[in-house]
Amino acid sequence: MKPTSLRKPVVAGQFYPAGAQALKALIFSWADKLAHKSEVIGCILPHAGYIYSGKVAAQTISGIKIKDTVVLLGPNHTGQGATFSIMPQGTWQTPLGDVEIDSKLAGLFLAKSRYLEADSLAHADEHSLEVELPILQYFRPDFKIVPIAIQTDNLTDLSAVGQDLASVVIENGLLGSVMFIASSDLTHYEPQENAKIKDALAIEAILTLDEQELKNRVQESEISMCGFAPIAVLIKAVKLLGAKKGQLIKYQTSGDCLDGDKSSVVGYAGITIN
Repeated sequence: MKPTSLRKPVVAGQFYPAGAQALKALIFSWADKLAHKSEVIGCILPHAGYIYSGKVAAQTISGIKIKDTVVLLGPNHTGQGATFSIMPQGTWQTPLGDVEIDSKLAGLFLAKSRYLEADSLAHADEHSLEVELPILQYFRPDFKIVPIAIQTDNLTDLSAVGQDLASVVIENGLLGSVMFIASSDLTHYEPQENAKIKDALAIEAILTLDEQELKNRVQESEISMCGFAPIAVLIKAVKLLGAKKGQLIKYQTSGDCLDGDKSSVVGYAGITIN
């Protein structure tokens, strides 16, 4: 499908405030003002409505030096578009301004990988990448993105794509200017005590950068995280780029927010990887 040039926000006013002033005030209220900003190769962020997961994302990004280009990896919730859909050109709009796609890097990824396909359909109504943008923009307004939506759990294919992405970064000397973000919520709609146990299993595998173990635990413990696929791609890529371990910055569930219902929660984690 031929990519469109402008991707307008589809969940502004729903997942996060549609007005710039209210949006900035909300992120400011959650930001860690004392955080030391560090260089990271990758991170994992949640993508629910901000009242539930915004604090986790904001506190995680507070301690990161956002690089010139962010490769955004997210699950495809809608089922539209290609299996590995990369939007290779254009602009994403949010209440905080426009974010340009790094078309040069996207083109290099497409040329390298037989899995990635130029496709905007998968991104048209998908929220998992959109919700990360305003928080990133709050801390740095001038970065570019390469948005990739994924709808397969085949670990062989996911690892191949991760290797392709890392190879492009290495071959073009871009490690200092490119970082990866995988968008994922964790356990969905289980009692809080169950969610915390299952999420701890998933987080442990992520922190050790073991995508095979993560898949094993997701299957064996029936962990209903929606972003296994983008996390698996990220883990493979960042290990090839020299990453050694992850660090959990913050974890909470929807039940921890606004005196929420703890009988049926969703888990959220913010993790940095270096």
